[in-house]
Order: sequence, then structure tokens, then C-alpha cells
Amino acid sequence: MKITYDAEVDVLRIIFSNVPIEESDEEKPGIILDYDDAGNIVGIEIIEASKRMDNPCSVEYSVSNS
Repeated sequence: MKITYDAEVDVLRIIFSNVPIEESDEEKPGIILDYDDAGNIVGIEIIEASKRMDNPCSVEYSVSNS
């Protein structure tokens, strides 16, 4: 998984897989889901991220083994 934030265009991208994107849909205004050719979600784009979250430059990540 890879998370990037481009402050110049204010877009946060979460990439789950390096599989080529076959289709993208704007699920809700400003939230774009990227799909592979099998219909699996391979990424999410959040447009105007700074308006939707406190600090898009800061990411907290945790793993739970429960």
C-alpha cells in the first residue's frame, strides 16, 4: 500500500495494488475509486483532501493481529 499527498492539487491517493487501473468512478463527490479489470478496488483518490481531513500530510498507520 502506498499513500501520497500532492499539496499542489490537494489530492490524497491511497494505492492498494500496482495493478493497472481499468476504470475509475466518483463514488461520492470528490471520492474516486479506481478498479482493476476484475472489478477490485486498487486505489482511492480524495479530491480537496485538506478540506476533508485535519492534516492530509500526516498519516497514522497501525496493524492489529487480532
